[in-house]
Amino acid sequence: MSNPVDAKAPGGGGDAAEVEKAPAHAHVDHSADLDEKAKIAEYKAGAIEAENAELNMGVLEAVRLYPMATFWAFVMSSTIIMESYCVFLMGAFVAMDQFKKEYGVVDKYGERQIESSWQSALQASGPLGAIIGVCIAGPITSRIGYRWATILGLMLLNAFIFVFYFAKSLPIMFLSQILEGVPWGIFIANAPAYCSEIVPIKLRAPATQMLQMFWAIGAIIVGGVCYVYEGRLDPTAYRIPIALQWMFPTPLAILLFIAPESPWWLVRKGRLEEAAVAVRRLGRASVLTNPDESVAMMRRTIELEKTEEEPSYLELFRGTDTYRTLIVCGVYAAQNLTGNLIANQAVYFFRQAGIDSNTAFALGLITSALQTVFVMLSWILTTYLGRRTIYVWGSLINVCFLVALGIAGSVGKSNAASLAQASLGLIVSVGFTLGPAPASWVIIGETSAIRLRPLTTGIGRGAYYVVNIPCIFLATYMLNSTGVDLGGRCGYVWGATGFVCFLAAWIWLPEMKGRSYREIDILFKRRVPARKWKSTVVDINDDE
Repeated sequence: MSNPVDAKAPGGGGDAAEVEKAPAHAHVDHSADLDEKAKIAEYKAGAIEAENAELNMGVLEAVRLYPMATFWAFVMSSTIIMESYCVFLMGAFVAMDQFKKEYGVVDKYGERQIESSWQSALQASGPLGAIIGVCIAGPITSRIGYRWATILGLMLLNAFIFVFYFAKSLPIMFLSQILEGVPWGIFIANAPAYCSEIVPIKLRAPATQMLQMFWAIGAIIVGGVCYVYEGRLDPTAYRIPIALQWMFPTPLAILLFIAPESPWWLVRKGRLEEAAVAVRRLGRASVLTNPDESVAMMRRTIELEKTEEEPSYLELFRGTDTYRTLIVCGVYAAQNLTGNLIANQAVYFFRQAGIDSNTAFALGLITSALQTVFVMLSWILTTYLGRRTIYVWGSLINVCFLVALGIAGSVGKSNAASLAQASLGLIVSVGFTLGPAPASWVIIGETSAIRLRPLTTGIGRGAYYVVNIPCIFLATYMLNSTGVDLGGRCGYVWGATGFVCFLAAWIWLPEMKGRSYREIDILFKRRVPARKWKSTVVDINDDE
Protein backbone atom coordinates (compact mmCIF):
# COMPACT_ATOMS: atom_id res chain seq x y z
CA MET A 1 0.00 0.00 0.00
CA SER A 2 1.49 3.29 -1.01
CA ASN A 3 2.05 6.09 1.42
CA PRO A 4 0.24 9.26 0.34
CA VAL A 5 2.81 11.35 2.12
CA ASP A 6 5.59 9.72 0.10
CA ALA A 7 3.73 10.46 -3.11
CA LYS A 8 3.74 14.16 -2.27
CA ALA A 9 7.18 14.27 -0.73
CA PRO A 10 10.04 15.97 -2.58
CA GLY A 11 11.59 13.46 -4.94
CA GLY A 12 8.49 11.20 -4.70
CA GLY A 13 6.86 9.63 -7.75
CA GLY A 14 3.99 12.17 -8.01
CA ASP A 15 6.33 15.13 -7.81
CA ALA A 16 8.77 13.57 -10.24
CA ALA A 17 6.00 13.25 -12.79
CA GLU A 18 5.14 16.90 -12.30
CA VAL A 19 8.79 17.91 -12.59
CA GLU A 20 9.10 15.92 -15.81
CA LYS A 21 5.93 17.42 -17.27
CA ALA A 22 6.56 21.02 -16.28
CA PRO A 23 9.68 21.61 -18.37
CA ALA A 24 8.13 19.84 -21.33
CA HIS A 25 4.96 21.94 -21.03
CA ALA A 26 6.97 25.15 -20.76
CA HIS A 27 9.04 24.14 -23.79
CA VAL A 28 5.91 23.58 -25.93
CA ASP A 29 4.46 26.96 -24.94
CA HIS A 30 7.70 28.70 -25.82
CA SER A 31 7.87 27.07 -29.26
CA ALA A 32 4.24 27.95 -29.92
CA ASP A 33 4.93 31.59 -29.00
CA LEU A 34 7.91 31.67 -31.33
CA ASP A 35 5.89 30.15 -34.16
CA GLU A 36 3.09 32.63 -33.59
CA LYS A 37 5.51 35.56 -33.57
CA ALA A 38 7.11 34.28 -36.76
CA LYS A 39 3.73 34.00 -38.44
CA ILE A 40 2.77 37.53 -37.36
CA ALA A 41 6.10 38.88 -38.60
CA GLU A 42 5.70 37.06 -41.92
CA TYR A 43 2.13 38.24 -42.41
CA LYS A 44 3.04 41.84 -41.53
CA ALA A 45 6.00 41.75 -43.94
CA GLY A 46 3.66 40.52 -46.69
CA ALA A 47 1.15 43.26 -45.83
CA ILE A 48 3.87 45.93 -46.03
CA GLU A 49 5.12 44.51 -49.33
CA ALA A 50 1.62 44.64 -50.86
CA GLU A 51 0.94 48.15 -49.59
CA ASN A 52 4.26 49.47 -50.88
CA ALA A 53 3.57 47.87 -54.25
CA GLU A 54 0.22 49.67 -54.52
CA LEU A 55 1.62 53.00 -53.31
CA ASN A 56 4.49 52.88 -55.83
CA MET A 57 2.32 51.77 -58.74
CA GLY A 58 1.52 54.18 -61.57
CA VAL A 59 -2.01 54.68 -62.89
CA LEU A 60 -1.40 53.04 -66.27
CA GLU A 61 0.50 50.20 -64.61
CA ALA A 62 -2.45 49.66 -62.25
CA VAL A 63 -4.83 49.43 -65.22
CA ARG A 64 -2.54 46.88 -66.88
CA LEU A 65 -2.13 44.76 -63.76
CA TYR A 66 -5.75 44.93 -62.60
CA PRO A 67 -7.88 44.72 -65.77
CA MET A 68 -10.66 42.60 -64.26
CA ALA A 69 -10.92 44.80 -61.18
CA THR A 70 -11.51 47.73 -63.54
CA PHE A 71 -14.11 45.74 -65.48
CA TRP A 72 -16.09 44.65 -62.41
CA ALA A 73 -16.02 48.21 -61.03
CA PHE A 74 -17.45 49.28 -64.39
CA VAL A 75 -20.24 46.69 -64.09
CA MET A 76 -21.17 47.64 -60.52
CA SER A 77 -21.10 51.37 -61.36
CA SER A 78 -23.56 50.80 -64.20
CA THR A 79 -26.29 49.94 -61.67
CA ILE A 80 -26.52 53.70 -61.09
CA ILE A 81 -28.02 54.05 -64.58
CA MET A 82 -31.36 52.86 -63.20
CA GLU A 83 -31.69 55.63 -60.62
CA SER A 84 -30.35 58.24 -63.01
CA TYR A 85 -32.69 57.09 -65.78
CA CYS A 86 -35.80 57.38 -63.65
CA VAL A 87 -34.79 60.64 -61.92
CA PHE A 88 -34.23 62.33 -65.28
CA LEU A 89 -37.30 60.59 -66.73
CA MET A 90 -39.60 62.26 -64.21
CA GLY A 91 -37.85 65.58 -64.89
CA ALA A 92 -38.47 65.07 -68.63
CA PHE A 93 -42.10 63.97 -68.17
CA VAL A 94 -43.12 67.23 -66.46
CA ALA A 95 -41.76 69.07 -69.53
CA MET A 96 -43.40 66.67 -72.05
CA ASP A 97 -46.47 68.06 -73.85
CA GLN A 98 -48.43 64.77 -73.95
CA PHE A 99 -47.80 64.08 -70.27
CA LYS A 100 -48.92 67.62 -69.36
CA LYS A 101 -51.98 67.24 -71.57
CA GLU A 102 -53.13 64.11 -69.70
CA TYR A 103 -52.15 65.01 -66.14
CA GLY A 104 -51.69 68.78 -66.07
CA VAL A 105 -53.77 71.87 -65.22
CA VAL A 106 -54.05 75.27 -66.93
CA ASP A 107 -51.70 77.86 -65.41
CA LYS A 108 -51.96 81.66 -65.27
CA TYR A 109 -50.51 81.92 -68.79
CA GLY A 110 -53.18 79.61 -70.25
CA GLU A 111 -50.73 76.72 -70.71
CA ARG A 112 -50.99 73.22 -69.27
CA GLN A 113 -48.54 72.42 -66.49
CA ILE A 114 -48.17 69.65 -63.94
CA GLU A 115 -49.12 71.27 -60.63
CA SER A 116 -46.02 72.19 -58.64
CA SER A 117 -47.18 70.03 -55.71
CA TRP A 118 -47.53 66.92 -57.91
CA GLN A 119 -44.37 67.74 -59.84
CA SER A 120 -42.44 67.88 -56.57
CA ALA A 121 -44.15 64.75 -55.24
CA LEU A 122 -43.32 62.71 -58.34
CA GLN A 123 -39.68 63.73 -58.21
CA ALA A 124 -39.44 63.23 -54.44
CA SER A 125 -41.13 59.79 -54.42
CA GLY A 126 -38.05 57.93 -55.67
CA PRO A 127 -35.81 59.46 -52.99
CA LEU A 128 -38.43 58.57 -50.36
CA GLY A 129 -38.18 54.93 -51.35
CA ALA A 130 -34.41 55.18 -51.60
CA ILE A 131 -34.22 56.24 -47.95
CA ILE A 132 -35.72 52.85 -47.10
CA GLY A 133 -33.28 51.19 -49.51
CA VAL A 134 -30.15 52.74 -48.05
CA CYS A 135 -31.26 51.93 -44.51
CA ILE A 136 -31.66 48.23 -45.29
CA ALA A 137 -28.67 48.07 -47.65
CA GLY A 138 -26.04 48.29 -44.89
CA PRO A 139 -27.26 45.41 -42.70
CA ILE A 140 -28.10 43.22 -45.74
CA THR A 141 -24.73 43.84 -47.39
CA SER A 142 -22.82 43.28 -44.15
CA ARG A 143 -24.52 39.88 -43.88
CA ILE A 144 -24.68 38.54 -47.48
CA GLY A 145 -22.13 40.64 -49.38
CA TYR A 146 -22.19 43.30 -52.08
CA ARG A 147 -23.02 40.96 -54.97
CA TRP A 148 -26.07 39.23 -53.55
CA ALA A 149 -27.49 42.41 -52.02
CA THR A 150 -27.24 44.16 -55.41
CA ILE A 151 -28.73 41.18 -57.30
CA LEU A 152 -31.65 41.23 -54.86
CA GLY A 153 -32.18 44.93 -55.64
CA LEU A 154 -32.10 44.29 -59.39
CA MET A 155 -34.77 41.60 -59.16
CA LEU A 156 -36.99 43.86 -57.03
CA LEU A 157 -36.60 46.63 -59.59
CA ASN A 158 -37.77 44.31 -62.39
CA ALA A 159 -40.99 43.74 -60.45
CA PHE A 160 -41.59 47.37 -59.48
CA ILE A 161 -41.25 48.67 -63.05
CA PHE A 162 -44.53 46.84 -63.80
CA VAL A 163 -46.34 49.12 -61.33
CA PHE A 164 -44.97 52.25 -63.02
CA TYR A 165 -45.71 51.02 -66.55
CA PHE A 166 -49.37 50.20 -65.86
CA ALA A 167 -50.04 53.28 -63.68
CA LYS A 168 -53.01 55.34 -64.92
CA SER A 169 -52.90 58.17 -62.40
CA LEU A 170 -50.40 60.42 -60.65
CA PRO A 171 -50.97 58.78 -57.22
CA ILE A 172 -50.11 55.31 -58.61
CA MET A 173 -47.05 56.77 -60.35
CA PHE A 174 -46.07 58.29 -57.01
CA LEU A 175 -46.39 54.86 -55.35
CA SER A 176 -44.43 53.15 -58.13
CA GLN A 177 -41.56 55.56 -57.70
CA ILE A 178 -41.42 54.91 -53.96
CA LEU A 179 -41.17 51.17 -54.70
CA GLU A 180 -38.49 51.67 -57.37
CA GLY A 181 -36.57 53.87 -54.96
CA VAL A 182 -35.94 50.94 -52.57
CA PRO A 183 -33.55 49.09 -54.95
CA TRP A 184 -32.02 52.41 -55.98
CA GLY A 185 -30.99 52.86 -52.37
CA ILE A 186 -29.27 49.46 -52.38
CA PHE A 187 -27.38 50.27 -55.60
CA ILE A 188 -26.24 53.70 -54.51
CA ALA A 189 -25.10 52.45 -51.09
CA ASN A 190 -23.17 49.46 -52.43
CA ALA A 191 -21.63 50.72 -55.66
CA PRO A 192 -19.09 53.28 -54.31
CA ALA A 193 -18.04 50.91 -51.51
CA TYR A 194 -17.57 47.89 -53.79
CA CYS A 195 -15.72 49.89 -56.46
CA SER A 196 -13.31 51.43 -53.96
CA GLU A 197 -12.55 48.03 -52.39
CA ILE A 198 -11.75 45.95 -55.49
CA VAL A 199 -9.23 48.27 -57.18
CA PRO A 200 -5.72 49.36 -56.12
CA ILE A 201 -5.06 52.77 -54.57
CA LYS A 202 -4.20 54.53 -57.85
CA LEU A 203 -7.49 53.44 -59.47
CA ARG A 204 -9.84 54.36 -56.61
CA ALA A 205 -10.57 57.80 -58.09
CA PRO A 206 -11.54 56.74 -61.64
CA ALA A 207 -13.31 53.58 -60.39
CA THR A 208 -15.63 55.50 -58.08
CA GLN A 209 -16.00 58.46 -60.43
CA MET A 210 -17.49 56.09 -63.00
CA LEU A 211 -20.62 56.37 -60.86
CA GLN A 212 -21.01 59.99 -61.95
CA MET A 213 -20.30 59.01 -65.55
CA PHE A 214 -23.08 56.41 -65.48
CA TRP A 215 -25.38 58.98 -63.89
CA ALA A 216 -24.72 61.15 -66.95
CA ILE A 217 -25.15 58.15 -69.28
CA GLY A 218 -28.57 57.48 -67.73
CA ALA A 219 -29.46 61.09 -68.49
CA ILE A 220 -28.23 60.72 -72.08
CA ILE A 221 -30.42 57.66 -72.62
CA VAL A 222 -33.44 59.51 -71.19
CA GLY A 223 -32.66 62.58 -73.28
CA GLY A 224 -32.39 60.52 -76.48
CA VAL A 225 -35.52 58.46 -75.80
CA CYS A 226 -37.64 61.46 -74.82
CA TYR A 227 -36.34 63.49 -77.76
CA VAL A 228 -37.55 60.72 -80.10
CA TYR A 229 -40.92 60.11 -78.44
CA GLU A 230 -41.76 63.61 -77.17
CA GLY A 231 -43.61 64.51 -80.35
CA ARG A 232 -46.07 61.60 -80.15
CA LEU A 233 -49.68 62.54 -79.46
CA ASP A 234 -50.67 59.44 -77.49
CA PRO A 235 -49.61 57.76 -74.20
CA THR A 236 -46.73 55.91 -75.90
CA ALA A 237 -44.87 59.24 -75.66
CA TYR A 238 -44.16 58.37 -72.03
CA ARG A 239 -45.08 54.66 -71.80
CA ILE A 240 -42.24 53.51 -74.06
CA PRO A 241 -39.58 55.41 -72.04
CA ILE A 242 -40.96 53.71 -68.90
CA ALA A 243 -40.80 50.25 -70.50
CA LEU A 244 -37.19 50.77 -71.57
CA GLN A 245 -36.18 50.55 -67.90
CA TRP A 246 -36.37 46.77 -68.30
CA MET A 247 -33.24 46.92 -70.47
CA PHE A 248 -30.95 47.07 -67.46
CA PRO A 249 -31.71 44.87 -64.41
CA THR A 250 -31.54 41.29 -65.78
CA PRO A 251 -28.28 41.59 -67.79
CA LEU A 252 -26.61 43.32 -64.85
CA ALA A 253 -27.84 40.64 -62.42
CA ILE A 254 -26.30 37.93 -64.62
CA LEU A 255 -22.96 39.77 -64.74
CA LEU A 256 -22.92 40.33 -60.98
CA PHE A 257 -23.74 36.66 -60.39
CA ILE A 258 -20.38 35.74 -61.97
CA ALA A 259 -18.50 38.71 -60.47
CA PRO A 260 -16.09 38.19 -57.54
CA GLU A 261 -17.13 39.35 -54.08
CA SER A 262 -15.12 42.17 -52.54
CA PRO A 263 -12.03 40.57 -50.95
CA TRP A 264 -12.21 43.17 -48.16
CA TRP A 265 -15.72 41.94 -47.27
CA LEU A 266 -14.49 38.32 -47.32
CA VAL A 267 -11.55 39.17 -45.04
CA ARG A 268 -13.93 40.94 -42.65
CA LYS A 269 -15.87 37.67 -42.51
CA GLY A 270 -12.68 35.64 -41.88
CA ARG A 271 -12.95 33.85 -45.25
CA LEU A 272 -9.30 34.32 -46.14
CA GLU A 273 -9.01 31.56 -48.75
CA GLU A 274 -12.03 32.90 -50.63
CA ALA A 275 -10.53 36.39 -50.40
CA ALA A 276 -7.32 35.13 -52.03
CA VAL A 277 -9.36 33.57 -54.85
CA ALA A 278 -11.24 36.85 -55.32
CA VAL A 279 -7.92 38.73 -55.45
CA ARG A 280 -6.67 36.38 -58.19
CA ARG A 281 -9.84 36.97 -60.19
CA LEU A 282 -9.36 40.72 -59.93
CA GLY A 283 -5.93 40.38 -61.52
CA ARG A 284 -3.84 41.19 -58.47
CA ALA A 285 -1.25 38.41 -58.98
CA SER A 286 1.86 40.07 -60.44
CA VAL A 287 5.58 40.48 -59.97
CA LEU A 288 4.88 43.28 -57.50
CA THR A 289 2.55 41.43 -55.17
CA ASN A 290 0.65 38.18 -54.77
CA PRO A 291 -2.81 37.26 -53.49
CA ASP A 292 -1.59 36.17 -50.04
CA GLU A 293 0.25 39.45 -49.53
CA SER A 294 -2.81 41.42 -50.65
CA VAL A 295 -4.98 39.50 -48.19
CA ALA A 296 -2.38 40.14 -45.47
CA MET A 297 -2.58 43.88 -46.21
CA MET A 298 -6.36 43.74 -45.83
CA ARG A 299 -6.08 41.77 -42.57
CA ARG A 300 -3.65 44.31 -41.18
CA THR A 301 -5.98 47.23 -41.92
CA ILE A 302 -9.09 45.44 -40.67
CA GLU A 303 -7.36 44.45 -37.42
CA LEU A 304 -6.78 48.15 -36.70
CA GLU A 305 -10.57 48.46 -36.50
CA LYS A 306 -11.18 45.06 -34.92
CA THR A 307 -13.93 44.75 -32.33
CA GLU A 308 -16.07 41.92 -31.03
CA GLU A 309 -19.28 43.80 -31.86
CA GLU A 310 -21.23 43.36 -35.07
CA PRO A 311 -21.24 46.61 -37.11
CA SER A 312 -24.19 48.81 -36.14
CA TYR A 313 -25.51 52.25 -37.00
CA LEU A 314 -24.78 53.43 -33.45
CA GLU A 315 -21.09 52.69 -33.99
CA LEU A 316 -21.00 55.24 -36.82
CA PHE A 317 -21.32 57.98 -34.19
CA ARG A 318 -18.66 56.86 -31.74
CA GLY A 319 -15.19 58.39 -31.44
CA THR A 320 -13.46 59.34 -34.68
CA ASP A 321 -16.02 57.38 -36.70
CA THR A 322 -18.40 60.28 -36.01
CA TYR A 323 -16.14 62.63 -37.97
CA ARG A 324 -15.86 60.11 -40.81
CA THR A 325 -19.63 59.61 -40.93
CA LEU A 326 -20.26 63.36 -40.94
CA ILE A 327 -17.86 63.84 -43.87
CA VAL A 328 -19.69 61.20 -45.92
CA CYS A 329 -23.11 62.61 -44.97
CA GLY A 330 -21.98 66.19 -45.63
CA VAL A 331 -20.47 65.44 -49.04
CA TYR A 332 -23.56 63.51 -50.08
CA ALA A 333 -25.99 66.17 -48.82
CA ALA A 334 -24.00 68.97 -50.49
CA GLN A 335 -24.67 67.47 -53.92
CA ASN A 336 -28.16 68.96 -53.65
CA LEU A 337 -26.90 72.41 -52.73
CA THR A 338 -24.23 73.16 -55.33
CA GLY A 339 -26.11 73.02 -58.64
CA ASN A 340 -27.13 69.37 -58.91
CA LEU A 341 -30.88 70.06 -58.97
CA ILE A 342 -30.50 72.37 -61.96
CA ALA A 343 -28.68 69.49 -63.70
CA ASN A 344 -31.43 67.03 -62.76
CA GLN A 345 -34.15 69.37 -64.07
CA ALA A 346 -32.18 70.69 -67.03
CA VAL A 347 -34.92 70.19 -69.64
CA TYR A 348 -37.59 71.77 -67.44
CA PHE A 349 -35.22 74.64 -66.59
CA PHE A 350 -34.66 75.31 -70.28
CA ARG A 351 -38.43 75.32 -70.90
CA GLN A 352 -39.01 77.79 -68.07
CA ALA A 353 -36.22 79.96 -69.47
CA GLY A 354 -38.32 80.36 -72.63
CA ILE A 355 -36.75 77.67 -74.86
CA ASP A 356 -39.18 75.71 -77.09
CA SER A 357 -39.85 72.03 -76.42
CA ASN A 358 -37.67 70.41 -79.11
CA THR A 359 -34.74 72.73 -78.43
CA ALA A 360 -35.06 72.18 -74.67
CA PHE A 361 -34.87 68.40 -75.07
CA ALA A 362 -31.94 68.76 -77.48
CA LEU A 363 -30.12 71.01 -75.00
CA GLY A 364 -30.82 68.47 -72.26
CA LEU A 365 -29.23 65.77 -74.40
CA ILE A 366 -26.21 67.97 -75.14
CA THR A 367 -25.86 68.74 -71.42
CA SER A 368 -25.78 65.04 -70.52
CA ALA A 369 -23.24 64.28 -73.26
CA LEU A 370 -20.98 67.08 -72.05
CA GLN A 371 -21.34 65.83 -68.47
CA THR A 372 -20.04 62.40 -69.55
CA VAL A 373 -17.00 63.97 -71.22
CA PHE A 374 -16.28 66.21 -68.23
CA VAL A 375 -16.51 63.28 -65.79
CA MET A 376 -13.78 61.54 -67.81
CA LEU A 377 -11.68 64.70 -67.64
CA SER A 378 -12.22 64.78 -63.87
CA TRP A 379 -10.54 61.33 -63.62
CA ILE A 380 -7.27 62.99 -64.56
CA LEU A 381 -7.75 66.03 -62.33
CA THR A 382 -8.79 64.06 -59.23
CA THR A 383 -6.06 61.44 -59.69
CA TYR A 384 -3.24 63.96 -60.01
CA LEU A 385 -4.47 67.10 -58.23
CA GLY A 386 -6.34 65.42 -55.39
CA ARG A 387 -9.86 65.03 -54.07
CA ARG A 388 -9.94 68.01 -51.71
CA THR A 389 -8.49 70.41 -54.30
CA ILE A 390 -11.03 69.53 -56.98
CA TYR A 391 -13.98 69.39 -54.60
CA VAL A 392 -13.30 72.62 -52.70
CA TRP A 393 -12.32 74.91 -55.56
CA GLY A 394 -14.76 73.31 -58.00
CA SER A 395 -17.54 74.16 -55.54
CA LEU A 396 -16.42 77.80 -55.38
CA ILE A 397 -16.30 78.11 -59.19
CA ASN A 398 -19.81 76.67 -59.41
CA VAL A 399 -21.01 79.23 -56.86
CA CYS A 400 -19.73 82.02 -59.13
CA PHE A 401 -21.70 80.66 -62.09
CA LEU A 402 -24.82 80.26 -59.96
CA VAL A 403 -24.64 83.92 -58.93
CA ALA A 404 -24.17 84.85 -62.61
CA LEU A 405 -27.30 82.81 -63.41
CA GLY A 406 -29.19 84.78 -60.78
CA ILE A 407 -28.05 88.06 -62.36
CA ALA A 408 -29.12 86.86 -65.84
CA GLY A 409 -32.55 86.02 -64.45
CA SER A 410 -32.90 89.49 -62.90
CA VAL A 411 -32.50 91.65 -66.02
CA GLY A 412 -36.05 91.15 -67.32
CA LYS A 413 -37.67 88.95 -69.96
CA SER A 414 -36.03 89.04 -73.38
CA ASN A 415 -34.63 86.62 -75.93
CA ALA A 416 -31.08 87.51 -74.89
CA ALA A 417 -31.88 86.97 -71.19
CA SER A 418 -33.45 83.58 -71.96
CA LEU A 419 -30.40 82.49 -73.93
CA ALA A 420 -28.09 83.71 -71.17
CA GLN A 421 -30.04 81.76 -68.54
CA ALA A 422 -30.06 78.63 -70.71
CA SER A 423 -26.31 78.94 -71.32
CA LEU A 424 -25.47 79.48 -67.66
CA GLY A 425 -27.81 76.64 -66.66
CA LEU A 426 -25.90 74.38 -69.04
CA ILE A 427 -22.53 75.58 -67.66
CA VAL A 428 -23.64 74.96 -64.06
CA SER A 429 -24.91 71.48 -64.94
CA VAL A 430 -21.70 70.57 -66.76
CA GLY A 431 -19.33 72.30 -64.33
CA PHE A 432 -20.86 70.37 -61.46
CA THR A 433 -19.71 67.12 -63.12
CA LEU A 434 -16.14 68.35 -63.51
CA GLY A 435 -15.50 69.23 -59.87
CA PRO A 436 -17.74 68.56 -56.87
CA ALA A 437 -19.83 65.65 -58.22
CA PRO A 438 -17.16 63.13 -59.31
CA ALA A 439 -14.77 64.06 -56.49
CA SER A 440 -17.53 63.43 -53.95
CA TRP A 441 -17.83 59.77 -55.01
CA VAL A 442 -14.12 59.22 -54.37
CA ILE A 443 -14.35 60.90 -50.96
CA ILE A 444 -17.39 58.79 -50.04
CA GLY A 445 -15.61 55.57 -51.01
CA GLU A 446 -12.40 56.36 -49.13
CA THR A 447 -13.55 58.05 -45.93
CA SER A 448 -15.45 55.33 -44.06
CA ALA A 449 -13.83 52.64 -41.91
CA ILE A 450 -13.58 49.30 -43.72
CA ARG A 451 -15.80 47.31 -41.35
CA LEU A 452 -18.43 50.07 -41.28
CA ARG A 453 -18.33 50.90 -44.99
CA PRO A 454 -21.68 49.38 -46.08
CA LEU A 455 -23.41 51.16 -43.19
CA THR A 456 -21.58 54.47 -43.72
CA THR A 457 -22.28 54.72 -47.45
CA GLY A 458 -25.89 53.77 -46.74
CA ILE A 459 -26.51 56.41 -44.07
CA GLY A 460 -24.56 58.95 -46.13
CA ARG A 461 -26.87 58.44 -49.07
CA GLY A 462 -29.76 58.65 -46.63
CA ALA A 463 -28.52 62.13 -45.69
CA TYR A 464 -28.51 62.96 -49.40
CA TYR A 465 -32.18 62.04 -49.73
CA VAL A 466 -33.19 63.82 -46.51
CA VAL A 467 -31.79 67.05 -48.00
CA ASN A 468 -32.81 66.17 -51.56
CA ILE A 469 -36.55 65.83 -50.90
CA PRO A 470 -37.19 69.35 -49.46
CA CYS A 471 -34.80 70.78 -52.07
CA ILE A 472 -36.86 69.18 -54.85
CA PHE A 473 -39.98 70.90 -53.51
CA LEU A 474 -38.06 74.17 -53.18
CA ALA A 475 -36.53 73.93 -56.67
CA THR A 476 -39.88 73.11 -58.27
CA TYR A 477 -41.62 75.90 -56.37
CA MET A 478 -38.96 78.37 -57.51
CA LEU A 479 -39.16 77.34 -61.19
CA ASN A 480 -42.81 76.41 -61.75
CA SER A 481 -45.23 79.02 -63.11
CA THR A 482 -47.77 77.78 -60.54
CA GLY A 483 -45.17 78.62 -57.85
CA VAL A 484 -43.07 81.79 -57.51
CA ASP A 485 -41.66 81.48 -61.06
CA LEU A 486 -38.14 82.72 -60.22
CA GLY A 487 -36.50 81.27 -63.33
CA GLY A 488 -32.78 82.02 -63.38
CA ARG A 489 -33.02 83.97 -60.12
CA CYS A 490 -32.95 80.60 -58.34
CA GLY A 491 -29.19 80.89 -58.90
CA TYR A 492 -29.01 83.28 -55.93
CA VAL A 493 -30.51 80.63 -53.63
CA TRP A 494 -28.27 77.79 -54.81
CA GLY A 495 -25.27 80.13 -54.87
CA ALA A 496 -25.79 80.91 -51.17
CA THR A 497 -26.16 77.26 -50.14
CA GLY A 498 -23.22 76.32 -52.37
CA PHE A 499 -21.01 78.90 -50.66
CA VAL A 500 -21.82 77.41 -47.23
CA CYS A 501 -20.83 73.96 -48.60
CA PHE A 502 -17.57 75.41 -49.95
CA LEU A 503 -16.65 76.85 -46.54
CA ALA A 504 -17.47 73.60 -44.72
CA ALA A 505 -15.37 71.57 -47.16
CA TRP A 506 -12.43 73.97 -46.90
CA ILE A 507 -12.41 73.64 -43.11
CA TRP A 508 -13.17 69.94 -42.56
CA LEU A 509 -12.44 67.92 -45.71
CA PRO A 510 -9.06 66.11 -45.64
CA GLU A 511 -6.96 65.14 -48.69
CA MET A 512 -6.88 61.34 -49.09
CA LYS A 513 -5.10 61.18 -52.44
CA GLY A 514 -2.49 58.39 -52.54
CA ARG A 515 -3.32 57.11 -49.04
CA SER A 516 -3.85 53.44 -48.24
CA TYR A 517 -6.83 52.52 -46.07
CA ARG A 518 -4.37 51.82 -43.22
CA GLU A 519 -2.97 55.35 -43.47
CA ILE A 520 -6.46 56.85 -43.60
CA ASP A 521 -7.46 54.92 -40.47
CA ILE A 522 -4.35 56.07 -38.62
CA LEU A 523 -4.72 59.74 -39.62
CA PHE A 524 -8.32 59.79 -38.42
CA LYS A 525 -7.39 58.10 -35.13
CA ARG A 526 -4.56 60.59 -34.58
CA ARG A 527 -7.09 63.40 -35.17
CA VAL A 528 -4.84 65.16 -37.68
CA PRO A 529 -6.52 68.44 -38.79
CA ALA A 530 -7.99 68.23 -42.30
CA ARG A 531 -5.68 70.83 -43.84
CA LYS A 532 -2.56 69.06 -42.50
CA TRP A 533 -3.26 65.63 -43.98
CA LYS A 534 -1.31 66.31 -47.16
CA SER A 535 1.90 67.13 -45.26
CA THR A 536 1.60 64.40 -42.59
CA VAL A 537 3.80 61.31 -43.05
CA VAL A 538 2.63 57.89 -41.81
CA ASP A 539 5.40 55.31 -41.46
CA ILE A 540 4.83 52.04 -43.30
CA ASN A 541 5.42 50.12 -40.03
CA ASP A 542 2.88 52.09 -37.99
CA ASP A 543 -0.26 50.31 -36.83
CA GLU A 544 -1.68 53.13 -34.71
